[in-house]
Amino acid sequence: MSTDMIDPTVQHPAEGSPGPETTQVATKRLSKWELYWRRFSRNRGALAGLVIFALLVLFAIFGPMIAQYDHTELDFLALSMGPSAEHWFGTNNAGNDLFAQVAVGLQRSLMIAVSVSVGVTIVSALVGTAAAYFGGWTERIALLIIHFMMVIPAFLILAMISNKSGGDWRIIALIMIFVIGWYFPARVIWTMALSLREREYVSAARYMGVSGMRIVLRHLLPNIGSLLVINFTLGVVTAVVTETGLSFLGFGVKIPDVSLGALIGAGSSSLTTAPWLFYFPAAALTLLTVSMALVADGLRDALDPTSAAGGRA
Repeated sequence: MSTDMIDPTVQHPAEGSPGPETTQVATKRLSKWELYWRRFSRNRGALAGLVIFALLVLFAIFGPMIAQYDHTELDFLALSMGPSAEHWFGTNNAGNDLFAQVAVGLQRSLMIAVSVSVGVTIVSALVGTAAAYFGGWTERIALLIIHFMMVIPAFLILAMISNKSGGDWRIIALIMIFVIGWYFPARVIWTMALSLREREYVSAARYMGVSGMRIVLRHLLPNIGSLLVINFTLGVVTAVVTETGLSFLGFGVKIPDVSLGALIGAGSSSLTTAPWLFYFPAAALTLLTVSMALVADGLRDALDPTSAAGGRA
């Protein structure tokens, strides 16, 4: 008979039941951002889009540094030359190195897209939430302007104004924000903010004497943060496509500055004789738009608590 004595006052865990450490790990709550990342990382397409976008950003930053030629430098001994060891993406009919031009063009398109998307997100969020919260004449005037902007040919107005800007990308970005960018997202945000202005926390803040603008900034905007993040991501795609269309038609960025749209417009005229002038900037544009669309799709699933696409966290 064993000499080991079992103390009946000591509680031993049942066989197969989790111990104290296992229970503590199992009951650990994930933070909000950890939950979002787990749901986002389950979407393989979104992860692939994020990796592609990161590589494009690195190419836009470091590409001009590693290029053997500056994007404005001319090589008169290599006119309309295909890809080679000296000119990795080939040259155009003036002797410009296409690798350097695509890197600088991608950099310029990204700067336009990000600045426009940030501006559109801020303006549309402020206009939409303020119109929903204050109501009355503020809401009527805001909706009148929004509906008027939705029926006018905004792209034609944008083309005419940008043509007067001399190809300055800063002016083009401002025009894209205030002429065609903000009103449609503002109407979507206004619709969503209508359901929030009667919530208990908004009424409590109002009864406590909190100012209206502070309620908009501290209570309404944070509760539509997921929509703003998705709008920002999709806004990058919209801005890139709009800028490309303007530059392709000759109303956007002009020489000596370059953008993906300007390079595609210039390369389309020599598609049969020098196809590399079109295919390389078109490939960069396609990768940029597809990657941002995949990231936006992943963010939508990760930030939407009712979405089943992100799986269980």
